[in-house]
Amino acid sequence: MADVSGKTWIAVGETDDPNAIIESFEAEADITKGDPVYLSDDNKVSPATSAKDCIGIALKSVSTGELCPVLVRGRVKVKAGGAITRGKAVYGADADKRILELADQNVNEGGTDSYTIYYNRKLGTALQSTTAADDLLFIYVEK
Repeated sequence: MADVSGKTWIAVGETDDPNAIIESFEAEADITKGDPVYLSDDNKVSPATSAKDCIGIALKSVSTGELCPVLVRGRVKVKAGGAITRGKAVYGADADKRILELADQNVNEGGTDSYTIYYNRKLGTALQSTTAADDLLFIYVEK
Protein backbone atom coordinates (compact mmCIF):
# COMPACT_ATOMS: atom_id res chain seq x y z
CA MET A 1 0.00 0.00 0.00
CA ALA A 2 1.33 3.39 -1.01
CA ASP A 3 -0.07 6.75 0.00
CA VAL A 4 0.27 8.86 -3.15
CA SER A 5 -1.86 11.71 -1.80
CA GLY A 6 1.09 13.80 -0.64
CA LYS A 7 -0.66 14.21 2.71
CA THR A 8 0.11 11.07 4.69
CA TRP A 9 -1.25 12.55 7.93
CA ILE A 10 -4.80 12.61 6.51
CA ALA A 11 -6.67 9.31 6.96
CA VAL A 12 -9.02 7.58 4.54
CA GLY A 13 -12.42 9.23 4.74
CA GLU A 14 -11.04 12.63 5.72
CA THR A 15 -11.08 15.86 3.76
CA ASP A 16 -8.87 18.92 3.72
CA ASP A 17 -11.34 20.83 1.55
CA PRO A 18 -12.79 23.86 3.36
CA ASN A 19 -15.51 24.09 0.69
CA ALA A 20 -16.60 20.45 0.84
CA ILE A 21 -20.35 19.80 0.89
CA ILE A 22 -21.40 17.28 3.52
CA GLU A 23 -24.92 15.85 3.90
CA SER A 24 -26.23 13.49 6.59
CA PHE A 25 -28.17 10.32 5.80
CA GLU A 26 -29.46 7.48 7.95
CA ALA A 27 -27.26 4.38 7.71
CA GLU A 28 -29.23 1.37 6.48
CA ALA A 29 -26.23 -0.86 7.27
CA ASP A 30 -23.01 -0.51 9.26
CA ILE A 31 -20.69 1.93 7.47
CA THR A 32 -16.95 2.45 7.92
CA LYS A 33 -15.29 5.85 7.53
CA GLY A 34 -14.01 6.09 3.95
CA ASP A 35 -16.63 3.78 2.43
CA PRO A 36 -18.21 4.87 -0.83
CA VAL A 37 -21.96 4.95 -0.13
CA TYR A 38 -25.10 4.84 -2.26
CA LEU A 39 -28.76 5.61 -1.63
CA SER A 40 -30.19 2.22 -0.65
CA ASP A 41 -33.60 3.72 0.27
CA ASP A 42 -35.14 7.17 0.58
CA ASN A 43 -32.74 9.29 2.68
CA LYS A 44 -30.74 6.16 3.65
CA VAL A 45 -27.28 5.03 2.61
CA SER A 46 -25.35 1.76 2.57
CA PRO A 47 -21.72 0.96 1.75
CA ALA A 48 -21.10 -0.05 -1.85
CA THR A 49 -19.64 -3.55 -2.24
CA SER A 50 -20.15 -3.66 -6.01
CA ALA A 51 -20.63 -1.14 -8.82
CA LYS A 52 -23.26 1.30 -7.57
CA ASP A 53 -24.38 4.85 -8.27
CA CYS A 54 -22.58 6.19 -5.21
CA ILE A 55 -23.44 9.62 -3.88
CA GLY A 56 -20.31 10.20 -1.81
CA ILE A 57 -17.80 9.04 0.79
CA ALA A 58 -18.64 8.35 4.45
CA LEU A 59 -16.74 10.66 6.80
CA LYS A 60 -17.50 8.68 9.97
CA SER A 61 -17.98 5.04 11.00
CA VAL A 62 -21.59 4.50 12.06
CA SER A 63 -23.93 1.66 12.96
CA THR A 64 -27.27 0.90 11.32
CA GLY A 65 -29.82 3.59 12.13
CA GLU A 66 -27.30 6.31 12.97
CA LEU A 67 -26.80 9.46 10.93
CA CYS A 68 -23.80 9.25 8.62
CA PRO A 69 -22.05 12.39 7.35
CA VAL A 70 -21.36 11.93 3.62
CA LEU A 71 -19.08 14.12 1.52
CA VAL A 72 -21.09 14.70 -1.67
CA ARG A 73 -18.82 17.32 -3.22
CA GLY A 74 -15.18 18.07 -2.60
CA ARG A 75 -11.78 16.48 -2.04
CA VAL A 76 -11.50 13.35 0.13
CA LYS A 77 -8.95 10.59 0.68
CA VAL A 78 -9.99 7.08 -0.41
CA LYS A 79 -8.57 3.60 -0.96
CA ALA A 80 -8.04 2.40 -4.54
CA GLY A 81 -9.14 -1.03 -5.75
CA GLY A 82 -6.36 -1.15 -8.35
CA ALA A 83 -4.47 1.03 -10.79
CA ILE A 84 -6.12 4.41 -11.35
CA THR A 85 -4.88 7.13 -13.68
CA ARG A 86 -4.82 10.72 -12.45
CA GLY A 87 -7.60 12.77 -14.07
CA LYS A 88 -9.78 9.76 -14.87
CA ALA A 89 -13.32 9.24 -13.63
CA VAL A 90 -13.77 6.91 -10.65
CA TYR A 91 -16.69 4.99 -9.15
CA GLY A 92 -17.51 2.82 -6.17
CA ALA A 93 -16.88 0.08 -5.54
CA ASP A 94 -15.33 -3.37 -5.47
CA ALA A 95 -16.19 -6.10 -2.93
CA ASP A 96 -13.75 -4.50 -0.46
CA LYS A 97 -15.43 -1.07 -0.76
CA ARG A 98 -12.55 0.48 -2.70
CA ILE A 99 -12.69 3.06 -5.50
CA LEU A 100 -12.14 1.95 -9.12
CA GLU A 101 -11.33 3.70 -12.39
CA LEU A 102 -14.41 4.11 -14.58
CA ALA A 103 -13.63 2.90 -18.09
CA ASP A 104 -14.75 4.94 -21.07
CA GLN A 105 -17.40 3.28 -23.21
CA ASN A 106 -17.02 3.41 -26.97
CA VAL A 107 -20.27 4.07 -28.81
CA ASN A 108 -20.76 3.24 -32.48
CA GLU A 109 -23.20 6.00 -33.36
CA GLY A 110 -23.53 4.80 -36.93
CA GLY A 111 -24.22 1.18 -36.02
CA THR A 112 -27.18 -0.79 -34.74
CA ASP A 113 -25.64 -1.93 -31.45
CA SER A 114 -27.37 -0.90 -28.25
CA TYR A 115 -25.50 0.30 -25.18
CA THR A 116 -26.16 0.92 -21.53
CA ILE A 117 -24.64 4.18 -20.41
CA TYR A 118 -24.57 4.69 -16.65
CA TYR A 119 -24.78 8.48 -16.43
CA ASN A 120 -24.83 8.48 -12.63
CA ARG A 121 -22.08 5.88 -12.06
CA LYS A 122 -19.27 8.46 -11.91
CA LEU A 123 -18.44 9.34 -8.31
CA GLY A 124 -15.65 11.79 -9.09
CA THR A 125 -12.18 12.34 -10.53
CA ALA A 126 -8.86 10.87 -9.38
CA LEU A 127 -6.40 13.56 -8.31
CA GLN A 128 -3.38 11.20 -8.25
CA SER A 129 -2.39 7.98 -10.03
CA THR A 130 -2.22 4.65 -8.19
CA THR A 131 -0.50 1.44 -9.23
CA ALA A 132 -2.01 -1.19 -6.93
CA ALA A 133 -4.98 -2.13 -4.80
CA ASP A 134 -5.07 -0.44 -1.38
CA ASP A 135 -3.05 2.59 -2.53
CA LEU A 136 -4.39 5.81 -1.00
CA LEU A 137 -5.29 8.87 -3.07
CA PHE A 138 -7.47 11.93 -3.13
CA ILE A 139 -10.51 12.10 -5.37
CA TYR A 140 -12.74 15.04 -6.11
CA VAL A 141 -16.34 13.96 -5.59
CA GLU A 142 -18.59 15.66 -8.13
CA LYS A 143 -22.15 14.75 -7.23
